[in-house]
Amino acid sequence: MELLTLETGSVLNLNSSYLNNVSKRHENHYMYDTKSSWKNGIHNCIESYLRSQICIVSHILGESDKYNDSYFYTSICGKGGNSSESEGSSIKTTITNENLTKREDSKDLDETQKYKHLWIECENCYGLNYRKFFKSKMNICEHCGYHLKMSSSDRIELSIDPGTWNPMDEDMVSMDPIEFHSEEESESYKNRMDSYQRKTGLTEAVQTGTGQLNGLPVAIGIMDFQFMGGSMGSVVGEKITRLVEHAGNQLLPLILVCASGGARMQEGSLSLMQMAKISSALYEYQKNKRLFYVSILTSPTTGGVTASFGMLGDIIIAEPDAYIAFAGKRVIEQTLNTTIPEGSQVAEYLFQKGLFDSIVPRNPLKGVLSELFQLHAFFPL
Repeated sequence: MELLTLETGSVLNLNSSYLNNVSKRHENHYMYDTKSSWKNGIHNCIESYLRSQICIVSHILGESDKYNDSYFYTSICGKGGNSSESEGSSIKTTITNENLTKREDSKDLDETQKYKHLWIECENCYGLNYRKFFKSKMNICEHCGYHLKMSSSDRIELSIDPGTWNPMDEDMVSMDPIEFHSEEESESYKNRMDSYQRKTGLTEAVQTGTGQLNGLPVAIGIMDFQFMGGSMGSVVGEKITRLVEHAGNQLLPLILVCASGGARMQEGSLSLMQMAKISSALYEYQKNKRLFYVSILTSPTTGGVTASFGMLGDIIIAEPDAYIAFAGKRVIEQTLNTTIPEGSQVAEYLFQKGLFDSIVPRNPLKGVLSELFQLHAFFPL
């Protein structure tokens, strides 16, 4: 059984309190009716488990952190750390009074929402990740290893050496070229753009620029799914095209990190034209100048991005469990009137079919890219 030694020299048994509480509840299993006993047992198991986890977190944070275990327990359960007796009484009362149960559930929900900002829920296993540590773990779930979405700014910090990032074309903004209007949308395209700009701090769904990766100069473009689903409009296409041309002129290796729902419908055919424009620039970069382009597919990469520059890399890398497709599962099923197998649009399945070259987790990605660029320097295309 795992032991945790505290700074005072005492030894805390992480699992003993949890097991003791479970065993004590089993002794009194028949004191209440079946429904009450079941709810009490489940509630106390959860409580004991949370207390053991809180002890670990509190020890990691140390005395200097403002959050103690009482604070954590309150934030999760909405109650104080010494309220087990009142909790049992509350459960028995709610069983006999349905209205009181609803009020208690509503109160707990309000308390949970109040402290929701402290935790990030995994999309895969629904485990809770403490937000304070989440960024340092590269947005990877500590429970199941699932790669959650990252902002473009976080990816720049992950990939580019500190102090070497030089952004390009930051002032370019879409201007509603076709004056898009839809009765299904409550606000105009321009207002939506303003809203996403305030929310994300970005002007568009991609950041482009140059920097150094382990001392090697590179040109890099990173799409941001938080900005209108990473959709590709005329400005996104223009920024990526300018980046490709700049990398060609400066003889720099190129990285494009894809995270997009596809072409932006609010710009109509102008958004579709970006596919051809970027592909043409990449042809000049790869074929005529014989420079090195690496495409990185993250979740999700779909639509026009998949159908153009996402699949044109000299080396194509995907993140684990990334959702990669041209059309979504629901669209295919409705169009073809057939069922799509589960997992057929996930990176691991597509890798077996030869769609890209490698699946690389975030942790070693920077080192892998560095080795690829050094290899290309010795053996040019």
